[in-house]
Amino acid sequence: MVVVMILGVLAALVVPRFMSRPDEARAVAAKQDIAAIMQQLKLYRLDNGHYPSTEQGLAALVTKPTSGPAAKNWKSYLDKVPVDPWGKPYQYLNPGIHSEIDVFSYGADGVAGGEAGDADIGSWDL
Repeated sequence: MVVVMILGVLAALVVPRFMSRPDEARAVAAKQDIAAIMQQLKLYRLDNGHYPSTEQGLAALVTKPTSGPAAKNWKSYLDKVPVDPWGKPYQYLNPGIHSEIDVFSYGADGVAGGEAGDADIGSWDL
């Protein structure tokens, strides 16, 4: 009985610390994804003289755009359009709000703003 009580107290102290780990891991993964996407966007700009438009979006890194600013020296930059660790598409803005271009995830809730695990994660955080 005493052993069960001790285990219960330990679990009450330890479990809450580990419950936030998956959210932290997803946020770290999103930041790494965004950094990789930003690198590919910079290569796109070097090859074509401009970033994809917002309308062309991140799909311009996977397939050659057929509308909007021409991509004369286009190459395949990504194998597929990435999704964030919560299974939602990354957002892309050109021009960006925080810098020349913005790549971001709305976080766990999929809605702009939020705190903790629901906070937006973007290229401006890198």
